[in-house]
Amino acid sequence: MPTVIHVPEELAAAQEKFNGEAGRSFVSGLPGLAAAFLEHWDLRITGAPMHGVSALVLPVDRADGTPAVLKLQILDEETEGEPVALRTWNGDGAVRLLDHDTSTGTMLLERLDPARTLSRLPDVREAVLVVARLLAHLTGTPAPAGLRHLGDIAHSLLERTPGALSRTPDPAVRRTVADCAAALREVADEPGDRLLHWDLHYDNVLAADRAPWLAIDPKPLAGDPGFDLWPALANRFDADTDNPADTAWRFDAMTDVLGLDRDRARAWTYARLLQNCLWHIEDGRPPAPHELEIAHRLRRRPSLRAPTTPAPGSPSGRSDRATG
Repeated sequence: MPTVIHVPEELAAAQEKFNGEAGRSFVSGLPGLAAAFLEHWDLRITGAPMHGVSALVLPVDRADGTPAVLKLQILDEETEGEPVALRTWNGDGAVRLLDHDTSTGTMLLERLDPARTLSRLPDVREAVLVVARLLAHLTGTPAPAGLRHLGDIAHSLLERTPGALSRTPDPAVRRTVADCAAALREVADEPGDRLLHWDLHYDNVLAADRAPWLAIDPKPLAGDPGFDLWPALANRFDADTDNPADTAWRFDAMTDVLGLDRDRARAWTYARLLQNCLWHIEDGRPPAPHELEIAHRLRRRPSLRAPTTPAPGSPSGRSDRATG
């Protein structure tokens, strides 16, 4: 009897919202696509489906009993580079890619423990350091050819900024957006060439048997590691309860572990905020208040040295050797 694949309503709604007709087509084809790859790779579903905004993830066992997950996702400029990055890292600091279909973007991945995410680690500072050590390791790898480049994204952001400013009535928000753009202009012509994860927030770090923590779900770019710091600053942040010094501590901890120039890393962090602000403004919404607050804290407070241990690879905490 054929396996019946149910697409979660939340995934269908997200695809409708963000991708319109392409999203609806993707969702309608998911049951057939899943069934085809279950047969093609000789897989057996062993648990309830999981999902994000763009992907359906099915826990499976391979024919030899090895646990894995089948990831089916809509192909776009963010997701098409994922198998390239995972193959480059080859399981070193990130989930291991077991198989991949180029035409659909479907991937077979090693199974980690979705119940043990870094977002559940009680000590936020320790979680920040985990992310920093992973980033130091992952961004030590030169980006392979063919990935989106941060330089192109940076110049696109600067081109879109004047239009966004004209649509922003709040003078304080306009000033922050303009300041972020000014910071980006200082570094845009030197965008870097490291392999970036782009989305290493705490829910994208899972525990595994073979390693304490591994990264999942990259949206890879070629660029400067400073652009990768933002998720660990903005997630698990509470403007009402967090001391402003905590924001400086997070930033300093990560730049210490990665061995980054602090001023340059701050400029790329503002570039990341600029990207988020433009998304909101162009969608007819104001930028997120907590993100603006983080920018204000980074600007007005001096950096505080963080008692961190450099990541393996160099005395500065930064390895320039490929890790894959």
